[in-house]
Amino acid sequence: MSSNSKIFEEEKISKLLVKFSVPIVFSLLVSELYNMVDTFFVGRVIGGNGIGALGVVFPIQRIIVALSVLISVGTSTAFSRSNGKKDTKKSKRILENGFTLSYCIMIPLTIFLYFCKEQVLIIFGASKDILPLAQDYLGLILFGSVFLSLTIFISDIMVALGNSKISIISTSIGAIINVILDYITVMHMNMGVKGAALATSVSQFIGFIYAYYNYRKMTKEFNVSLRFELDKKIIMPIVLVGVSAFIVEAEDGILMAVLNNLLKGSDMGIIVLGVISKVYMFLFVTLCGIASAMQPIAAYNIGSKNYKRLKSIMKKTNLYAFVTSTIIWAISMIFAPQFIQIFVKDAEIIKESAKAFRIMISVFPVISVYYVSIYYFQARGNAKTSVLLSVSRQLLIMIPISVILVKGFNLGQMGVWISYPISDILASLGSYMLIKNEGMELNIAIRKQNEIEKTKGQYILN
Repeated sequence: MSSNSKIFEEEKISKLLVKFSVPIVFSLLVSELYNMVDTFFVGRVIGGNGIGALGVVFPIQRIIVALSVLISVGTSTAFSRSNGKKDTKKSKRILENGFTLSYCIMIPLTIFLYFCKEQVLIIFGASKDILPLAQDYLGLILFGSVFLSLTIFISDIMVALGNSKISIISTSIGAIINVILDYITVMHMNMGVKGAALATSVSQFIGFIYAYYNYRKMTKEFNVSLRFELDKKIIMPIVLVGVSAFIVEAEDGILMAVLNNLLKGSDMGIIVLGVISKVYMFLFVTLCGIASAMQPIAAYNIGSKNYKRLKSIMKKTNLYAFVTSTIIWAISMIFAPQFIQIFVKDAEIIKESAKAFRIMISVFPVISVYYVSIYYFQARGNAKTSVLLSVSRQLLIMIPISVILVKGFNLGQMGVWISYPISDILASLGSYMLIKNEGMELNIAIRKQNEIEKTKGQYILN
């Protein structure tokens, strides 16, 4: 048994969750930081139109990240299960196909978005005043998207291999360079949104170089090669499992596009949404980190059929996710105005944003079971359930409710804000019912294993 395999089977679950969640949380935090730092500098130098331009590009960035996560989550889950079964040959093929799929999707997408950026940005809500700035930003930010995608892939594989330090260092390098270059290009060189986009793309490229170098070293035992051929039998399970993760990431962008359209005619509403969305995304970093850390641990134990340990993994993950979410919720409710002040100085905007933000996160802790459930069913390889959960909260519940409240009940901005807690409650109830049923099935599997072990013991004694 390799040392990497041993930690999944024997190390304390709480220790594993902390060990794996820290780099994931850090990576997610920096991913949000990339967008936040650009907004911070652009907002101070250019003002409202600059923030508006970045806000319009934001949904496109989320979709790019979502496609990257689809491949990385699907590959790491398939790899963890294969590695748990000690199938080195299949593990090698999974890594090769996942890496190849990443750039085979991202390169054509980048080319398409670059040459069709004006039409795409108009669809996502860019006005005449914002469109030129949005085009400048998107045109340059796209050059780093391929490297960002591959870095996300490598980070998830590093965690699946039990080595989380590479992800932390790679992310740190990119973050530091991005902040420095943003300060130079936006504040001192007066390059505006172009400077912010250039800083982000360069930092993503440098972070990728470090991650890829270590990826090649870490995967030597699997003799991974850079192959250009794709195996349908491997690609399909990767895509099916990763679809739910894709939806979780992409639905943020889709939701923002819909809400921006619902708030048309209210400059204050669009400004408030643009500001609080930056803060709102940070609330999910720790929660998603814990749930994501559980996934390779659960997937490995599913592969090795250690159901007793799997049940313990689920219990502790749900507990840690709820406790951390409650702490984050309390801090956010108390210091909402202070968080808003990071981006804006206008007293009226701060007041309206803090009010809307507190409504949005009013039941935030209950959503923990929703995210844990999504990642658990991904680990199980249950694509249908994980996809259903993924689309339920924002696409199936929040968007229809917000449209009904704004258009049907004429609640305006308030309809948008209260659609968040309503959706959180409904999605969490559905997730709880599914995970409770899964727990009952695990109990049956554990009892069967105990009976088999008991029978074997009696046979040996006789």
